[in-house]
Amino acid sequence: MTTKNEKTEHELKSDSAASNEPLQDHADGEVVEEELVEGAPVRRKGIYLLPNALTTASLFSGFYAIVSAANGVFDNAAIAIFVSMILDGLDGRVARMTNTQSKFGEEYDSLADMVAFGVAPGLVAFFWSLNGLAQFGWAITFIYVAGAALRLARFNTQIGSVDKKFFVGLPSPSAAACVAGLVWCFHAYEPAGWLTALTIVVVGGCGVLMVSNVLYRSFKDLDLRGRVPFAAILLVVLIFVVVALDPGTVLFTGFLIYALSGPVRALVRKTRRSSTRQA
Repeated sequence: MTTKNEKTEHELKSDSAASNEPLQDHADGEVVEEELVEGAPVRRKGIYLLPNALTTASLFSGFYAIVSAANGVFDNAAIAIFVSMILDGLDGRVARMTNTQSKFGEEYDSLADMVAFGVAPGLVAFFWSLNGLAQFGWAITFIYVAGAALRLARFNTQIGSVDKKFFVGLPSPSAAACVAGLVWCFHAYEPAGWLTALTIVVVGGCGVLMVSNVLYRSFKDLDLRGRVPFAAILLVVLIFVVVALDPGTVLFTGFLIYALSGPVRALVRKTRRSSTRQA
């Protein structure tokens, strides 16, 4: 006979599984997350405001880019995507600095990235140049959007299992910057065959590179907290001046070079391996 205070093995396992559940949605809409406080698991309701507010701002910028492109204001649409990039870089850093990381924040950030760096750049390019190509135009657009979705899903599954110095595939913010930079740089040009062809190459190429196995430098190994020579500040000032002269052209050129750096590095490594084997 068991007393009311005793539990069966099955009940104990059920309680243990429930206590290890990191995130669950209650019927009242509240989010409950489990945190470790002095080594003991503690459940708390609610979400952190500051990092999730930045993520919401990034999501809004992506949405604004879509609305602006639908209204034919393509320069504002491109700028909004770059604003999303800045906000996306801030929310994670703010969460780490304030120790407000959470599972909810990670999932919300991925969904916001899908809109800002997947759907928004694809639709901006479609409304700007590809909508005159009928089915071929939206097919190229879908290649980009699907590539962004697959890239984000793969990135989430590879956290902690790959070298932090490299990204596997072109990062979705960089791909979005290539597309947005292209639109920002050439939005005042009259429609032409060469411009449509360039758009197809950039949009389709970025979509393919995002799901490729090409390695890209992440620059996470750079030490930004250490001391640097005084000349480094002058270099930063020079970079800001150059960007301010023609933001669209400079940003498009810079991110396009980064997008091409992966395949070029892979080709150089393959050539060196072939030469070593022949030797």
